[in-house]
Amino acid sequence: MKEAKKPEEIFNFAEFTDPCVKCAKCVPVCTIYNVNADEVTSPRGFLDLLGAYQKGKLELDKNAKDIFESCFLCTACVEVCPKSLPTDMVIEQVRADIADKFGIAWFKRVFFYLLRHRTMMDLMFKLGYVFQTCGFKIKPEKSSMLPRFSLPIIKKDRLLPALGKTSFLNKYPENIDNGGERTVAIFIGCLANYNYTNIGDSLLKVLKELHINAFLAKGQMCCSAPAYFTGDFNTVDALAKKNIEYFESFIDDVEAIIIPEATCSAMIKIDYEHYFHDQSEWRERALKLKSKIYMVTEWLEKMTNIHDLLKEHDGKDMRITYHDPCHAKKMQGIFKEPRSLLRENYNLVEMSDPNRCCGFGGVTMQTEKFHFAQAAGKPKAAMIKETQAEYVSSECSACRMQLTNAMFEGNVDTLFKNPIELIADALEEKA
Repeated sequence: MKEAKKPEEIFNFAEFTDPCVKCAKCVPVCTIYNVNADEVTSPRGFLDLLGAYQKGKLELDKNAKDIFESCFLCTACVEVCPKSLPTDMVIEQVRADIADKFGIAWFKRVFFYLLRHRTMMDLMFKLGYVFQTCGFKIKPEKSSMLPRFSLPIIKKDRLLPALGKTSFLNKYPENIDNGGERTVAIFIGCLANYNYTNIGDSLLKVLKELHINAFLAKGQMCCSAPAYFTGDFNTVDALAKKNIEYFESFIDDVEAIIIPEATCSAMIKIDYEHYFHDQSEWRERALKLKSKIYMVTEWLEKMTNIHDLLKEHDGKDMRITYHDPCHAKKMQGIFKEPRSLLRENYNLVEMSDPNRCCGFGGVTMQTEKFHFAQAAGKPKAAMIKETQAEYVSSECSACRMQLTNAMFEGNVDTLFKNPIELIADALEEKA
């Protein structure tokens, strides 16, 4: 297994920090700056500190650790930067050095261990489903559960995603014949596999309507995004290589690998390339797969006749709104496709700022720095409430987890569905 390298051994940080002209275009869009207005935790502040770190003028102490772990990695700064400086990418690299120096919290190590061992993860989630009512109050309408008591990391009043009875990948056979001549593979993502399992159910319903065969790719592993954003590069190395090897074993037999999760798609299509920048063989192997990997709405919009099916049911009585996941719009440029599909059957009302980050931010932000995630979620919940929508939709289960809790805390009655669920609902109503 490849040992994680220190950032100064990988990057010439000056290549990214010195070109910053301090124009401040990044500051008003920065998620952490909006909830913690400190120049140090702004993109140009991060870049200054990273430059000082490489030059030996900044010690990587607990204060620096706290600063570098405060970034949401939303890439809003990259989107508006006139030089497209990859602030998120260099912070991801310095977090590997933080993990090397300070270690990784025990609960994160347990979580990443489970991500690397699918059989153990299946067992733990199965046991969790059986006993979840002992520790949680289930709210089925929100696909969520509320803790009955506080734990060191989980607060009593925080809404969490409920567990499915059976994971999506274990619920169906690996090959599903829908009587068509086309076949696509499905990469489901961990939250959709274990928690929001109706996403996968809905995707299979859509593929059945399209007469497109499905290959569930049961050998898939976690995309490794949680570990990447935390700095556990050994876990990233193991998971990414296993996925690449597995994808290569069937890639010529399928038309595409479709993913109903923005973060998973961005990790596999874009961040694998970033991560393997110093492993040329694996970088090239990742790049060869890239052309066949799609977010589901992107693939449906570009590669199928789904619009013809949706137009057979033209009711627009249900009011919905759409939130742009950072890893969809900012990293992959995907924002028109889900809207185009949803407008066929729903009254889509835009939020005042659909592009604003919801505040999920990764494992650290959802645990040790959850107060930042709460602060970032409040304005999004308020925007959703203003639309008076019955549902808010987003092609990202991390956004779903964050926004569902933000709406719960803000007393917003709007429910959440992935666009694939809404599309499947429309097709079922048509039938």
